[in-house]
Amino acid sequence: MAVCSVIYFGGVQAVTAEEIYYNNPIGNMTDIGDPYILKDDGKYYMYATSAPGVGFLVWESDNLVDWEEYGLAYDHMHSDLWATGDFWAPEVIKHGDTYYMSYSARNQEDSLRIAIATSDSPTGPFVDANPDLIADEGSYIDGHFFIDDDGTPYFYYVKDNYENIVDGKHVSHIYVQEMANDLLSLVGEPQFLLEPDHEWEDPNGDYQWNEGPFVIKHEDRYYLMYSANFFAGPNYAVGYAVSDNPMGPFEKSDTNPILTSDLSKGISGPGHNSVTKGLDDETLYIVYHIHTDPNNPSGNRRPAIDRLYFEDGELKVDGPTTDDVQLK
Repeated sequence: MAVCSVIYFGGVQAVTAEEIYYNNPIGNMTDIGDPYILKDDGKYYMYATSAPGVGFLVWESDNLVDWEEYGLAYDHMHSDLWATGDFWAPEVIKHGDTYYMSYSARNQEDSLRIAIATSDSPTGPFVDANPDLIADEGSYIDGHFFIDDDGTPYFYYVKDNYENIVDGKHVSHIYVQEMANDLLSLVGEPQFLLEPDHEWEDPNGDYQWNEGPFVIKHEDRYYLMYSANFFAGPNYAVGYAVSDNPMGPFEKSDTNPILTSDLSKGISGPGHNSVTKGLDDETLYIVYHIHTDPNNPSGNRRPAIDRLYFEDGELKVDGPTTDDVQLK
């Protein structure tokens, strides 16, 4: 929602800069998940789990609030058909003049695998450049690119509990690995980072989740955000861990979770977040999904945003909100 400020000079009306307000959920898209927003050349592009049997839609916005669907950014029907479905959690970054998409999908052997696709445009079409990024067997999801200040690229990802069984329980683990400079392959050995081990993450359940990694750097420290619990349940929530090194070890915050359900506001299951900057290119916003029907949580979700900030070394969220909030 946009509002123009009006100032009067000697009876003459002058219109100043436009003020943008939002209230959650943003946009009119439903039945999506895992929203990722790329800010590029003054425009915003949103990618999400959105066309599970085909690929991924992309939406465009000039102000982070009003969104228009562009179409399919990635269409698997135009590839070698390595996957059978379950196209999840796309993330896109620009590196040099190329846009890189990480996504996961289910292969012919029924394992979830991570692929890298590239394009010369943020809207696509993205074409597979490496359809099987991780050499190890198993199911892997939720790839996240992070390029450090010195130019070293890292890739965070999840060994999914679909196949990862520990002591008879299905457990998701978060790993990190260095990437080659072309962002098309991994180098070195994977480093284990996180597992569900705090009470709010249900560490004794038959199925356990730490997933959706996203890293931001602040004052030479690395903040690894993640989601825990079942994405289609009301306990899905966001926490974070901190390290002095992008390869870890990471220590989870005692203030977790930092973003949780608030049914009094109609917010259920906030999670699988990314982070983007506001119109001022300074203010940080957490981008996350919530259940479309908070009283009946499911895989049908909608995007939301709220301000993200640091206070005394701790990561905090002004939310979840549903009232009108001015966008910075």
